[in-house]
Amino acid sequence: MKNIVILGSNFAGYTAALQLRKKLKRKSEYQITVISPTHDFLYVPSLIWVPFGRRKIEDIRFDLRPIFNKKGIHFIQKMAEQIDPDTNTVYIEGGEKINYEYLVIATGVKMNFNIVDGLKPEDHKINNIVIPKLAMKTLEKFEELVKDPGPVIVGATQGASCMGAAYEYLFNMDKELRRRKVRDKVKLYWITPEPYLGNFGIDGMPGGEKMLKLFMKMYNIEWITDASIEKIETDKIILKDGRELPYKMAMLMPPFEGADVMKASTKLVDAKGFVETKPSYQHITYDNVFAAGLAVQVKPPFEIKSTPFGVPKTGFPSDVTGKIVAKNIARIINGKTKLYEKEWGKIPALCIMDAGHKEVYLFANHLFKPRQFAIMLPNIFNDFGKILLEKYFIWKNKRGLAWLP
Repeated sequence: MKNIVILGSNFAGYTAALQLRKKLKRKSEYQITVISPTHDFLYVPSLIWVPFGRRKIEDIRFDLRPIFNKKGIHFIQKMAEQIDPDTNTVYIEGGEKINYEYLVIATGVKMNFNIVDGLKPEDHKINNIVIPKLAMKTLEKFEELVKDPGPVIVGATQGASCMGAAYEYLFNMDKELRRRKVRDKVKLYWITPEPYLGNFGIDGMPGGEKMLKLFMKMYNIEWITDASIEKIETDKIILKDGRELPYKMAMLMPPFEGADVMKASTKLVDAKGFVETKPSYQHITYDNVFAAGLAVQVKPPFEIKSTPFGVPKTGFPSDVTGKIVAKNIARIINGKTKLYEKEWGKIPALCIMDAGHKEVYLFANHLFKPRQFAIMLPNIFNDFGKILLEKYFIWKNKRGLAWLP
């Protein structure tokens, strides 16, 4: 039996696997094999709530093995170590190797904690929310802060691309400190490599900068844009312009780079370990290799004139590209030569940003400019939209309904 191998099992990989199963049916000559180091699907956007006790990790993850078993998808819970695209081989831990007819790379990313000295989790200086165990450590640190308040720094390092989640964490930090009645004892700083508030790595949205400045002033948050970090010490962060910011607690988003398996597979990736693809998400050189989600190379569509920062890669584009990849592999198998194309920047921008029990809706027909439609709408009363989106995504994925929007 011919093998379609998918590396990764979260938004992009999970969606691609279920869509391929739906399009090719069980009687197909192709077996679908998913290789991943974890058997959990994690709803990553809700990690922003874990440090404040609004969610537990168990609330936002589930075991995907029963769904794969029901759908007839072969699952291997192991770490992939390297890909040889010339022999169509994936090498996995334990010396095992898997051959493929088609390969889907949905490995996500790893964090580049080496961008600044003192940023690594083992340095015990800076907290993070990018993976469950770090989000749980941030919860512990937050509880310590409430008992012994002091300055807090939230933001992103130079080269980072996930500013949206950091903004959400910032506003939730403010809200929770107020709820715990210690906000007046905490000086709150926001530092970002963005050239202006609300750039988000997509060159902004209409009214975004003005809205975020209003939020910062309303919440009494001091902000620094175009910020580049020189050094992290135990009690202060030193910026490259010489400014020193004291902190008792700090959370900084690092830059992303390709997963280890991709950095070891140099024929498929750029210098940062991201997969170079065509607008069909087919590899630029190897026609039987595709990529989806965070593993895809996405270049900023505008010039970065000062502090470097990256383009955001979120759950919605990962879901969309997972579906595109599945559609295109099915088209090739069915003898069609024209593939469906949708450049990353032309995927619609559909996002709900939590603002501390409030929220902002971001809608645009394209993620990148030029856009024909773009709007930011605040909801100052609650964050029910963000909660509903979480419930919907977990509900549909728990039931294997990846074909839903």
